[in-house]
Order: sequence, then structure tokens, then C-alpha cells
Amino acid sequence: MSKAIPQKARAVVIGGGVSGCSVAYHLAKLGWTDVVLLERKQLTSGTTWHAAGLIGQLRASQNMTRLAKYSADLYVRLEAETGIATGMKQNGSMTVALTAERREEIYRQASLARAFDIDVREISPEEAKALYPHLNIGGVKAAVHLPLDGQCDPANIAMALAKGARQNGAAIIEGVRVIEVLTRAGRVSGVTCEQAGERFTIETENVVNCAGMWGRELARQSGVTLPLHACEHFYIVTEAIPGLAQLPVLRVPDECAYYKEDAGKMLVGAFEPVAKPWPPAGETIREDFCFDQLPEDFDHFQPILEMAINRMPMLETAGIHTFFNGPESFTPDDRYYLGETPELRGYWVAAGYNSIGIVSSGGAGMALAQWMNDGEPPFDLWEVDIRRAQPFQKNRLYLKERVSETLGLLYADHFPYRQMATARGVRRSPIHEHLKARGAVFGEAAGWERANWFARHDQEREYRYSWQRQNWFENQREEHLAVRTGVGLFDMTSFGKIRVEGRDALAFLERLCANRIDVPEGRIVYTQMLNHRGGIESDLTVTRLSETAFLLVVPGATLQRDLAWLRRNLREEFAVITDMTAAESVLCLMGPRSRELIGKVSPNDFSNEHHPFGTAREIEIGMGLARAHRVTYVGELGWELYVSADQAAHVFEVLEQAGAEIGLKLCGIHTLDSCRIEKAFRHFGHDITDEDHVLEAGLGFAVKTDKGDFIGRDAVLRKRETGLNRRLVQFKLAEPEPLLFHNEAIVRNGKIVGTITSGNYGHFLGGAIGLGYVPCKGESAADVLASGYEIEIAGTRVKAEASLAPMYDPKAERVRI
Repeated sequence: MSKAIPQKARAVVIGGGVSGCSVAYHLAKLGWTDVVLLERKQLTSGTTWHAAGLIGQLRASQNMTRLAKYSADLYVRLEAETGIATGMKQNGSMTVALTAERREEIYRQASLARAFDIDVREISPEEAKALYPHLNIGGVKAAVHLPLDGQCDPANIAMALAKGARQNGAAIIEGVRVIEVLTRAGRVSGVTCEQAGERFTIETENVVNCAGMWGRELARQSGVTLPLHACEHFYIVTEAIPGLAQLPVLRVPDECAYYKEDAGKMLVGAFEPVAKPWPPAGETIREDFCFDQLPEDFDHFQPILEMAINRMPMLETAGIHTFFNGPESFTPDDRYYLGETPELRGYWVAAGYNSIGIVSSGGAGMALAQWMNDGEPPFDLWEVDIRRAQPFQKNRLYLKERVSETLGLLYADHFPYRQMATARGVRRSPIHEHLKARGAVFGEAAGWERANWFARHDQEREYRYSWQRQNWFENQREEHLAVRTGVGLFDMTSFGKIRVEGRDALAFLERLCANRIDVPEGRIVYTQMLNHRGGIESDLTVTRLSETAFLLVVPGATLQRDLAWLRRNLREEFAVITDMTAAESVLCLMGPRSRELIGKVSPNDFSNEHHPFGTAREIEIGMGLARAHRVTYVGELGWELYVSADQAAHVFEVLEQAGAEIGLKLCGIHTLDSCRIEKAFRHFGHDITDEDHVLEAGLGFAVKTDKGDFIGRDAVLRKRETGLNRRLVQFKLAEPEPLLFHNEAIVRNGKIVGTITSGNYGHFLGGAIGLGYVPCKGESAADVLASGYEIEIAGTRVKAEASLAPMYDPKAERVRI
């Protein structure tokens, strides 16, 4: 019998899978009793019902691990709370490595697990055999065991969450199709839905899109970007196997397979390297799709099954009870989406779980509910923030091509610097073909093709991935030293460029930025935009172009986030916010000979007296014009040249021709990163996030509390009174060979105290360099530096030098000459 649909609700959750049930449960737990969950068919009928239900605690970062651990704990206690068995068993998990590179990867993961206080141990092939007697350990190099991982019953977890939501006042209504999300004045105002042929409208200011593989189309109807697409996901379930006892979940990523014992049967699942997007091109998901399976494709699954039979010989004689093929949603970067969308206030998302929806949804539902309740996320969630999505990524052709790769990447080697191979070339700089002809090897960020490194004419132009020094290491060294001793050119067209102008633009930016923005025309201000906790929402430069116009330059990856932050915080001020990213290219000349080079192609005076550090002005260059910003992200004398897109190729050609006389070197993003980390410049999303206090990040010099009120000022003043709880420290490994990337464990006086937030090789300093936070409550800076430090890399501890000042040019004399 149909349930009554209310006329009003504080929030409407769309989708009755585990994600939607978790959001409804956690909102109700927070006292949102007038929450309504609408499910088009029946609870769990999208993908939740056929999920494998693997519960692995360790994720790629501390906060994602925190959410996964929360899920595991929640699923253990749900049964007592609701009376519905969740099938949660902490039977452990084991990952085996068949190659030396995979061994390095899983050992690095084990070090990370220790840093996150997860029970873990590295074990030998023989110990793996003792834990998993059915395993053929031929070719096994190593294994890692996490005893508190486990498995669960996904459908029952969703049902338990739904019951818990009802117990706390939420309404769960099945058989209701959402037709439209209504809007008024840029925010959600209601939902129109249909039940048994009759239409209803629910008035609400909050909608949560938990519609899974239907989510993209639902979002599109409201002008919201939600880039996800389903893929076919295969597994088999055997007949009952006599004597099969409870076993850990087993992952053999080198053979693209996972194994789960369940009720005396064995489930074998696959994440094949090239997946099958679903539905196929030109088709849509059927209206009546419910507890449906997709057609079998045994030929597609067979290569993985053959490897599985070798790895688990008992499968050779076990009958196949079920050959299952069902849809799972995947995203362009293998990370799910959470948060409020930048396009529409009150439109929230929890979708696109990339086959880890069960372990993710408990924590994701908790985090999103707190975000909705408090108006800000409970901790840094940038990895999964919906604001990272680029508008073009909702293109269906792009998504079909990309998700054919991202499914397989779950079990591919997670090498550092790994680049996507599919759906490339969408966004390009005007000098892309020039760089390509000169040996550029491109990576992709936010859809932009960026030169990561430059190959020699006799060198292959592709990556050879490894956990050791990759094939471009020497190329990076040559580029790096050219920047330190001569002059290098970087194409940074991918910078996000935002123009803020109007009568109240200055007052608006003074309220949002921590540094003083009221500076003379032509001045460049390095600043952060803070939240009320003093955390860093944005890391940027602001250039005052005129009395009422300002240019904000942000990382390309954070552009949508930064635009959303600006627009959400615009009150009654008269200010216009415009994305200018595509209008201008940015060519960066960096190095001690950059003044000499720019003087060859421009009649303007670039002396320190006429163009000091931190200033911008229009210049002539070649036969064109540019705006020259004297700033640096590499720690050398240099200029960022902002050139209209139509003149970029001309300016590049002029610079290249003149640069030939003084050894101009084309440089890539890898070199930009290795130079900036020698200088200890922070990288947003790694070293600084909305969870990191601006003072603890060492950026107090860019905060001017005496200028008047701004967002986060009170938190800065409080921190100055109470003292720092941690400090961002720069580390250099004592040995020249080991490499740092990120997430290696920081060891202080023999105890793990944190992780490396970002790392690269310091070619000028002669060793791997990393940044990371060290707890220091009640300690002075001298106390922090007086300790002994090591960095744990794949289980091996390497001595490290620590510094709070940049190890390269600590007084910044080179940038000001």
C-alpha cells in the first residue's frame, strides 16, 4: 500500500541504495526528523543488492581511512540498534603481490596503515599460505594482512540503515519516481514526484542526489554537473564447496581478482583492465530496471577466471552456481562525489562510488549529514568534493571512454605519476602543438593537457612507471638545474583565472582574504581564503588591476571550488565574478637569467627598481602585449607572462628564438613541483587544506589581522593565544637514493607521528624532499627541530633532516634580486 507523501520536508533524499539510506539515517540521528527518502522502485534495487560487500579500512588518505573505519564500526553496532543482521564479519583481508613493484606498493600501504593506527603486518608467502590454505603461492613475492578488515551483507546493511532512519523519524517511501527538482533564486525549492500515476510536490530547501547510475541524468535536468557512468561488473559464485571454512578476503590485484568466502561458497570478482561501459552508446537505462542482471559475457571474464583457477586450484572442480553481471557507477578519477554542488544551493550529492560503495557509504553519509547540518564539512573532504568536477566531464562520450579505464585502475599498480590513458586532449593550451613537437610528454589535470616533462629527441615519449626512479628522472634533473642556474620556460595556461570587479569588489575580497588586498594598482598579494576554523579554503594570488578590478589566480584543479566559494560568500556587495581561464595563456620564465631573456624581447625596463617582486604591469613583447607578473613558485627570479590566447603562440616563438642564445630550457610540471618543494612552497590539497590552520601551515606572514574583520580572523587570534598543536616541517632524506611521493610515515624519536603530505626529489639539494605535519602541542620550534627524524618507506626507516625554514634560499634573496 502506498505511503502518504508529505507536503514539506527539511531534506529529500533521492535513491534508496546504501548511500541514500546512510544519508537519511545520519540526518535523522542529528535530529532532522522531517527527512524523506524517495526510492523509484524498491530499496537496494539499483546496485546495492548485488555488491560484494568487502570492508577494507585502509584508503589512500587519513580522512578517507577515517570514513572507512567509521563504516566498519557502524555496521558492527547497527544490528544491536535495529535488530537487522548486517552480516558484518571482521575476518580480515590479505593482499598478495606477484611482482617486485607490487610488493613495494603493498609495503608502502602497510607503512601508511601503521601511520593511521590500523592493525597490519607484512607476511611471507608461506605465512599467506598458512592463513589461506587454498592459495597457490607460486609466483607470490609478498603479502600484507589486515586482521580487522572484513565483509558484510550489503542489502541488509541498507535495510538496517533505513530502519534506523525510520526509528529516528525519517520517512522512507518506495515506488516514487522523482520527476523534477524545483528551484527558486538559485537554490532548491522543492521536488516533484510521481506515485502510482499521481503527481505530488514536496516543498524543501535540501535535496540529496543518491541516485547512483541515474544520478547524472537527474543532475543534468537541474543544470548540475555529476560526471559518472555505469560499467558492467562481473563475478561468479561457486556451488557449495565441502569443508570450506571462513577465510580472509583475498585480493590478487596482479591478476585483477578478489575472493570472498560466503556461506561455504566462493565468490570470485574481477576488475578487468578494459571495462565495458553500460548502457552501450545510444541506449538509456530502462524505466523498469530494478533487480536486474545484465547479459552474461563469459568471453570477457574468461581470462581472469583462468588465472583464478591457477591461483585457487579448488575452483577447477567447483561448479559455478551464479555467473553475475551487474552495473556499478564509476567516475573519471575513481573517487566518489560528496557535498553541495557549485551550481545550485541546497543540491547535495553522495554518488559515484566506484565499486567501494558499501565500505564508503557509512562514513560518507555521516560526513555529508554533518556538512548539511553545520554548513561546512567536518574535516577535509577535497578528495571526494563534488566541486572538483569540471563542467565538460558530464559529456557522455567522454565518460564512456574514461570509465572503461577507471574500473581497471582499482587493481592496477598505483604507481606515482600514473597518467590516465583514455579521454585525453579535451583542454589544450594554444602552444600545445609547439610543445608536443619539442618533446613534451603530457599529463592531465582538470582536463588540461600539461607538459609534465620533455623527452630528448632520441628518447621515447611515454612513461615507464615504477616505484623507483622513472625514465624521466634525468630529464627532470636537467630541467630543474636549468631553472636554478639559467632560465626555464613553463606553460601554466591551466591556471584558474577569476576576475572580480565592481564598486564593492575591494570590500568583498577584504572580507574573504586573510591578507590585505587594499594595495596600490599593479601590486600582487599572496593570500589565503579561510573558513571560520582558520582552515584554508583557497590558496591564491590577487592582483589589483585597477581601483575596482582584481585578478585572482588559483590552481586549475580548484577553479570550480574557488568560484563556488566566492559566489556563496557574496552578500549584498556589488561585485561581478567572471571565469577568465580560457582567455589568457600563462608562460612562466624562471631562473637567474630570466631578466636577461625577457630584456631581449621587450623594450620595457625589468630592473628591480622599475619592476620589483610582487608587481604586475603591461609590457610589449615581440609584436604583442602581455601582462608581466613578477612572482615565482620555484624560488627564483622570474615572471609569469599573461598573454591573450590569440597571441600566445607568437610570444612563445619570440621567447624560444631569443632563448636559444642563452640556453633556454623548456620545463614541465614535474620540475615545477621539485623546485617548489625545495623552497617548501605549499601545495593546496596536499600540504594545505580546509582542515589545516593557516598558522600551523606556516603561512602566518600572509595573514593581516590588523586590517579589520575577515572570515577566519577570530580563529587566527585564538590560535595565536592558545599556541600551535602542530607545525608543517620540511624534511630531506639523508640518503640520496630513496624517493618520497606522499603518505610515507614520519617517525619522530622512534614513534610514528604523521605522514608526508607531498614529496619530490630535490635535484639541487641532492635528496628526496617532503613536507609533513609534526604534533607540537606545548613545544617550541626549537623543541620540534631538536628531535631525531626518520621517514618510513615501505617498512624501511631512513634518517631525515628537518627544517622549519626553506632549505633552499631560506631568506628568499634569489627571488628579489
